[in-house]
Amino acid sequence: MTIFSSLRSALSAGTIAAIMALTLPAQAEQVGEVGVDWTGNDIVIDAVADPEVEGVTCHVAYFDRGLIDRLSKGNWFEDPSNASIACRQTGPITIGDIDLDKDGDVVFKESRSLVWKSLVVRRIYDKANDTLIYLVNSQQVQDGSAKMNISTVPLYGQEVVWDNGRP
Repeated sequence: MTIFSSLRSALSAGTIAAIMALTLPAQAEQVGEVGVDWTGNDIVIDAVADPEVEGVTCHVAYFDRGLIDRLSKGNWFEDPSNASIACRQTGPITIGDIDLDKDGDVVFKESRSLVWKSLVVRRIYDKANDTLIYLVNSQQVQDGSAKMNISTVPLYGQEVVWDNGRP
């Protein structure tokens, strides 16, 4: 194997990794954790920056079961479906390639059980009201949860840059 073929393989792997990173949902950064009882249950607060909407940050709060609670109540591998969300403009807004369909885009997804349940943040653009809607809910294979929360970021009157032109 020549040095050029090694370099080409490394560049291909790097290119693939870069493309995969661009297509993944946002990563959350834990910014708060509040203990709620003596069994180790906590409310965790994560900051999630929208990867396609620069200048918008969502704060998601959810319940995280402690070890004692898991041992005493069973259902070891699952956390409750409850979550709350608040999204705000945190800088100049630049909107990239967002899905304008009624079901929008998944901005963030995190497993809440061993296999079947995920906490999902989805962005939907309300063109008639020039508003970004962020929905947090639990996504399950069966027995979907009706527990959800929304937050909106109005774009009206803001200097918003649309990479692909305003829809």
